[in-house]
Amino acid sequence: MHTDPHLAAAIHRNVHAALEEDLGAYTPVQAEKLEDNDLTAQLIPEHTPGHATVITRQDMVLCGTLWFEECFRALDANCDVHWHLREGEQAKAGQTLCEIQGDARAMLSAERPALNFLQTLSSTATVTRRYVDAVAGTKAKIMDTRKTLPGLRIAQKYAVRVGGGHNQRVGLYDGVLIKENHILAAGGIAQALQQASRIAPPKATVQIEVESLDELRAALDAGAELVLLDNFELDMMREAVKLSANRAQLEASGGVDLDTVRAIAETGVDRISIGSLTKNVQAIDLSMRFT
Repeated sequence: MHTDPHLAAAIHRNVHAALEEDLGAYTPVQAEKLEDNDLTAQLIPEHTPGHATVITRQDMVLCGTLWFEECFRALDANCDVHWHLREGEQAKAGQTLCEIQGDARAMLSAERPALNFLQTLSSTATVTRRYVDAVAGTKAKIMDTRKTLPGLRIAQKYAVRVGGGHNQRVGLYDGVLIKENHILAAGGIAQALQQASRIAPPKATVQIEVESLDELRAALDAGAELVLLDNFELDMMREAVKLSANRAQLEASGGVDLDTVRAIAETGVDRISIGSLTKNVQAIDLSMRFT
């Protein structure tokens, strides 16, 4: 599967770190000496061929296949993973996701890191898809945040896209989000936006958070193009949409869950950001069995 170089680099970093956690000072050269790293794998005779299947015990959206495959191939370059469905497709509980063939020792050593990636990223994609489906027919986009698991930001933001959501800034370096303390330090909403427009690189987004309709008016008057409505009630959101009159994109944040997201979308906001997509991860229940 083709992927961009930035994502490929993130996958390599993630997989290397995960294998090092389990195998100690892992390097690719040590892949042919697994008995020195995986004590339990010594139960299996060297060069024993293995075949295994992975099934899901829950309905899910498949995500993380690239991380999964690299875990196995880092330890056995000839390992073959045959998927029964594609990345982003939905699977039902009890469905077989893939079959794996390769060196049995390598497969056993790679099993847990590989499943960790697959169950975590599939969880994010699955939850994102539920939110996307919940707002279907409205113009609202489901957005992620920087509330990600340490070390897995690129991976989780990828999973959000697989689930049909959209990414905010990756980090502090590629977008500006002006919050209450920034406004106070800058001397006001207009001053903060003026300063942001001077320092932001050409492709960086500039967003300002407001907590009232008066602050929204001030932001719009100062030329804000992207405004975060922080914990607005539904009636306030509707007023904000009228007040904006498409002069700026409005993003709702705070108090969003599957019970409230449809009503929020129907106020007419452009975007809804949800931290729980990436921070409240409940891993998908997967099982790998040798055959």
